[in-house]
Amino acid sequence: MAEGDRVVIVGSVALDSVETPLGRVEDALGGSAVYAGVAAHHYAPVSLVGVVGTDFPEAHLQMLAALEIDTEGVEVVEGETFRWRGRYDFDVNQAHTLATDLNVFEHFRPTLPNSHRDSEFVFLANIDPELQLSVLEQIDGAKLTFADTMNFWIENKREPLMEVLRQVDVIFINDAEARELCDTFSLIRAGNQLLELGPQVVVIKKGEHGALMFHPEQHFSVPSYPLPDVADPTGAGDSFAGGFIGSLAAEPRLDAAAFRRAAVRGSVVASFNVEDFSLNRLRALTAEDLRQRFREFRRFTYFD
Repeated sequence: MAEGDRVVIVGSVALDSVETPLGRVEDALGGSAVYAGVAAHHYAPVSLVGVVGTDFPEAHLQMLAALEIDTEGVEVVEGETFRWRGRYDFDVNQAHTLATDLNVFEHFRPTLPNSHRDSEFVFLANIDPELQLSVLEQIDGAKLTFADTMNFWIENKREPLMEVLRQVDVIFINDAEARELCDTFSLIRAGNQLLELGPQVVVIKKGEHGALMFHPEQHFSVPSYPLPDVADPTGAGDSFAGGFIGSLAAEPRLDAAAFRRAAVRGSVVASFNVEDFSLNRLRALTAEDLRQRFREFRRFTYFD
C-alpha cells in the first residue's frame, strides 16, 4: 500500500458505455469516486464512499480490493447501478451524453463509516452540493478538504454550492464552469474571485490544455502531457483531482511547492488515464511509470 495520509473520496460509482474514434466499451467501471480513487491510491491509502446496485459486478469490487482501495463505505442496495452512456468525437474536450440513468445513485445519501470520519484528506467529488455539505458535517479534523462541481449545480443549486466554497480548502472546477460561476471570460479574474469566496486554493481544469492553479502565494500553470492518441477522455478530470490529492497526502509539508508538485502529478496521472478505456491503464501503473513521466514534465517545461 502507498504511504501517506488516508484519502476519503465521496462520489459516484458507475458503469459507463463509451464510444470514441479509437473504440468503444460497454458497462465499463467508471464514476468520479472510482477514477479519483484509483488515481490517488498510487500515492496514499484510499477509502471510497458511494453506492452501487445489486447488479454491480463483483469483479469490480475485487479489482479495487486488489489495489488495496478500501470499499467499506460503498453501499450495495437493491436496484441498478448508475449508468452513463456517452460519445466523444475528435474534440476530446467535449463529451456527448447519450443517456444518464441515475438508478440507485438518485437516492444516495452519503454516510461515512466511523473509521473514515477522522481522515486527513477528504474529496467531495461531483455530487449535489447539499450532499457535499452533509459530508463536511461528518468529518472531524481533516488537514484538507476538496470539492468538485459542475454546471448543473451552478445553475440549479447555486446557494448550497456557494456554501461549499466557503467551507472547503480546495475547489476543482473546469474552465467553462469557472467562467459561468464568476460571470467573466477571464480565467484569471475567475480564479481570483473564487479565492475570495473561501477556498485556500482554486484549480481550474482546462482539459487537454492542462490546468491553472490559484494559490495565495502565486499562480501556477501546468500543461497536459502531449500524447499522439487519446483513447478515452472519460474520468480525466477526476483522475487529475485524485493524483493531485494523493500527491498532497504523501507530502511532509503542505507548502506552495507541494501544491505545484501536486498539480504536475495530477496532470501526469490524467495523461495515463486517457491512454486506454475505463481504468485499464490507470490500474496497471507502476511507481516507475509515474516517476518517469514526472521527470519528462520537468524536462519539457524547464527553461533558464
